[in-house]
Amino acid sequence: MPSLVAASGDQAAVRFLEFFTATIRNPHTRRAYARAVGDFLTWCEAAGVPSLAAVQPLHVATWVEGLTRAHAAPTAKQRLAAVRHLFDWLVTGQVVPVNPAAAVRGPRHVVRVGKTPVLDAAEAGGRVAAEQKT
Repeated sequence: MPSLVAASGDQAAVRFLEFFTATIRNPHTRRAYARAVGDFLTWCEAAGVPSLAAVQPLHVATWVEGLTRAHAAPTAKQRLAAVRHLFDWLVTGQVVPVNPAAAVRGPRHVVRVGKTPVLDAAEAGGRVAAEQKT
């Protein structure tokens, strides 16, 4: 149990454990989210954040900025999603009043090369002609 969660009380500890057991069914997602949340909470402890309720959007944004320097954009986006999802769960359980990760934007990621094949004119023309015959 991370010390920030333990410092927030028994209700926070139970709600934290429920997040990983009740809301995430896929074991791979659960493991990735646990790693991301653990990294974030460790970072918060090192930054001097005393409890979950003291986490601010500035903390989340600074952490994400550091992630984008060390990891690819999709990794940073997934880790931000894990933290955002956790804090949503903690808000609905009335552990924290607001989600500090809700307003934080992740890094932009644009995929320029897709898997959809592009037909050349001859292939496209052949399909049109075949469709017109039917």
